[in-house]
Amino acid sequence: MFDFEFQNPTRIVFGKNSVAKLDALVPADARVLVLFGGSSAERTGTLAEVRAALGKRERREFGGIEPNPTYETLMRAVELVRAEKLNFLLAVGGGSVIDGTKFVAAAAGFEGDPWRILETFGGAVTSALPFGTVLTLPATGSEMNHNAVVTRASTHTKAFFANPLVFPKFSVLDPTKTYTLPSNQLANGVVDAFVHVVEQYLTYPVEGLVQDRFAEGLLRTLIEVGPKAVLEPRVDYDTRANLMWSATMALNGVIAAGVPQDWATHLVGHELTALYGIDHARTLAIILPAMLGLRRDAKRAKLLQFAARVWDITDGGEDERIDQAIEKTRTFFESLGVKTHLSDYNIGADAIDGLVAKLEEQGLTKLGERQDVTPTIARRVYEASL
Repeated sequence: MFDFEFQNPTRIVFGKNSVAKLDALVPADARVLVLFGGSSAERTGTLAEVRAALGKRERREFGGIEPNPTYETLMRAVELVRAEKLNFLLAVGGGSVIDGTKFVAAAAGFEGDPWRILETFGGAVTSALPFGTVLTLPATGSEMNHNAVVTRASTHTKAFFANPLVFPKFSVLDPTKTYTLPSNQLANGVVDAFVHVVEQYLTYPVEGLVQDRFAEGLLRTLIEVGPKAVLEPRVDYDTRANLMWSATMALNGVIAAGVPQDWATHLVGHELTALYGIDHARTLAIILPAMLGLRRDAKRAKLLQFAARVWDITDGGEDERIDQAIEKTRTFFESLGVKTHLSDYNIGADAIDGLVAKLEEQGLTKLGERQDVTPTIARRVYEASL
C-alpha cells in the first residue's frame, strides 16, 4: 500500500426530512446564494423546503446551471455574488450544480482571470467561499469531495479542477429526493458511481486489502440496487438510500487512499460530452469496456480479481474470465437502458480525429495509472467503442 494522508471535512446529514436541518447548518448571519439547475427543484418542492429552512436569512437565487455546467453561466453567478456581497453558497441539485457551486466559491474572490482556476487544475485557488449542498441526484460524489468539472462552451473545453478549499462544509442527503427522478437520470447515477469505483480499483495490486474490499462491496451493492432503483416502479426507500450512499462513498477519497488511480476513461469520455453533448455517465459506459479490453495486460491481476470477487467468475482461462467480466459490465450498463457504443449515438469513425485532437490540445497525452494511455491508445479506444 502507498503512503497517504486522508482528510474529509464534509459533514453528512443523511435521512428523511433532513432539509429542515439547514437552519442549524447555515450560519444565522449568512448572506446566501442558492444555486440550482432547472425547474425540477421548484416543481418537486425542494426549493420551497430550502427557503423555509433558511428562514429570515438574506437570500438570493441563481438557477439555470446546466447538466454540464458552463463557465459562461457560472461567471454570471460569480458576478451576482460579488455585486450583492454574498458570503455563503448553497447548491441544490446533483453533481453538475455542486461542481458549478465549487467553481463559484473559488472564483468569487479570485484575483485575475478565473479561467486560471481550470488552467491550473485548481492549483491557483488560495481562498473560497464556504458552501453546503442539498443533494437531489446520487451520481458524482461531488457532495463529499473537492473535485469539479466545468465546460467552456465557447471552446468546447471540458476542464477539471480540485482543491481542498472547495470541500462542502456539509451535505444534506435525503433519499426521498430521488423519488421524482426519471429512470434515465437514476441509470446515469448508477453508471457514474460504478465507474468512479472502477477507476480507483481496476489498476494494479498494491496490497490495499481494505480499499479493495470496500471497492468490491460498493460495486456489488450498485449491481444489486441499481436495477431496482431504475427498473422497478415501486419506490423503495432502502434501495434509494443505499444507492445514494454508494454514490457518495464511491468518490469521497476513502477507496482512493493509498492505491493507484486511473481516470483515463473519464478524461477520454469527457471529449464526447464536450463535442457531442452526450451525458457524462453515458460516455463512461461507452468508453470503459473498450478501455479495459485494450489495457488488459497492464490490468490483468486486478481484472481477474474483479471477475472473481465482483462477478463470481472463477472458471476458464485468464483471458476468458477477463472477457466475461468486461462483457458482464457492458451487459449491466445495457440492462439499465444505457447504451455502450458510439454508433448508438450516431457517432462514426469520422469523429475520431477530432476527439483525439481535442485530447492533444489539452495536453492529455499521458493518462492512466501508468501514464501509458497516449493519443494512439485513446484512438484505439474510440475505434473499439464504435
